[in-house]
Amino acid sequence: MTRIVLLAGASGSGKSRLARAAHALVVRLDDFYVDADAPGLPRTPHGFVDWDDVRTWDAAGAAGALSSLLRQGFADLPDYSISESRRTGWHRLDLDGHELVIAEGIFAIELLPVARAQGLPVEALYLDRSPALVAWLRLRRDLQERRKSPAVLVQRGLDLWRAQPELKRRALAAGFRPVTMRQALALLSRIDSVRA
Repeated sequence: MTRIVLLAGASGSGKSRLARAAHALVVRLDDFYVDADAPGLPRTPHGFVDWDDVRTWDAAGAAGALSSLLRQGFADLPDYSISESRRTGWHRLDLDGHELVIAEGIFAIELLPVARAQGLPVEALYLDRSPALVAWLRLRRDLQERRKSPAVLVQRGLDLWRAQPELKRRALAAGFRPVTMRQALALLSRIDSVRA
């Protein structure tokens, strides 16, 4: 039986790295952002699109992709360019015998009730790391990948630093289990070893 883990955590906390290290089939929830020119997108006080607001994201599409993976063995997923803030194409993801699927992204918290309402067998982990470490990792990643202009990255980074305690509180209230990177690797290894 294939198991799905929703992996939440602050932007830059290492969710993608953890998912790759676990040798799981990875669904990048960030690929379900909507295009920047979609009408009515929320804005930050600084005038930028607030990409940390769930209204910039397609929860139904993400849940549908997970459902398709489990029931059909494949899903067609969008390719999203963060630097361009738009979808650039599609790709097919095949289950191909994987026993563990990790759906990772900042909106995993919002996806949990949607997935459960659809009857999907999901487990929920929150990657819990120091805000200072996360801020440094996020800035380094975003600058290397040229995700946005440096001014936007610095301002967004400060906003995310301040918001991280509330993000953790929401995750735990929603039913996520807080784990360190080491704990998560050990737990995911055990989950992957379980067979129906």
